[in-house]
Amino acid sequence: MQQLCCDIMKYLSGEYVDFLKYDPDLTHLTKFQREVLEATRKIPYGQTRTYGQLAKDIGKIKASRAVGRALNKNPYPLVIPCHRVVAKNSIGGYAGGTELKKKLLEMEKSHLLR
Repeated sequence: MQQLCCDIMKYLSGEYVDFLKYDPDLTHLTKFQREVLEATRKIPYGQTRTYGQLAKDIGKIKASRAVGRALNKNPYPLVIPCHRVVAKNSIGGYAGGTELKKKLLEMEKSHLLR
């Protein structure tokens, strides 16, 4: 737990952190929610996917709205980077607010440009 806290602080200060080394407990979620969150974990740092792309990735092409609802159940923001999932024509929603989502995405992109 202490290492996770240190990694979150590093991430928030702009450092790249590979959160895939953590194995979050998702057993309390539905199978669909787990599928969405596991696919979300695989989105590379500094990149985004649309809700529709994520739905396609899990084999549920018409489930983009359900993907959004599943992301809203994410118990581990940052570790499971749901901020990297955006709408086709906008930033999309985020439990922490769209301003925070924008800042996280901008931080990741600026780190990649260094």
